[in-house]
Amino acid sequence: MTEPTNPSSNEHAATGAGTTASDAQGILNVDQAREFAQRIATSLLGDRCEHVNILDVTKTSPVTGFIVIGSGTSARQMRSALENLDEVAKEFDTSAYHISSDNDALWLLADFVDVVVHVFEPNARAHYDLESMWPLAPRVEVPEFERPAE
Repeated sequence: MTEPTNPSSNEHAATGAGTTASDAQGILNVDQAREFAQRIATSLLGDRCEHVNILDVTKTSPVTGFIVIGSGTSARQMRSALENLDEVAKEFDTSAYHISSDNDALWLLADFVDVVVHVFEPNARAHYDLESMWPLAPRVEVPEFERPAE
């Protein structure tokens, strides 16, 4: 049996990750999407983002499987952290559907369909409090980032 090519088919929807109307290649199954979210979170930590969380919304969101939320320390650092996610995406043979480019960089977003990444300036994060929108969403463990020995 071949894999369905239409992500909105019942078989794909059963995976729970990224059940979107898109027929694009690179749609990940739920386990791949979870691993991708964890690698994204680790990348954000490596780029000095703080308070990084992963929410598993596979059972509650019709548009994505996982949400990664982190806080940045400056506009430049936040933009750089999002740009570096392209390298992580290549490892999973996927790419961003959209990456925001806000000059003020209070809230930046990278949409990978199965994983959506939000990087906030700390005060903006507290104001919008995205985690409270999914209070029952399971939290996924964020692997620790280990800096390479110099």
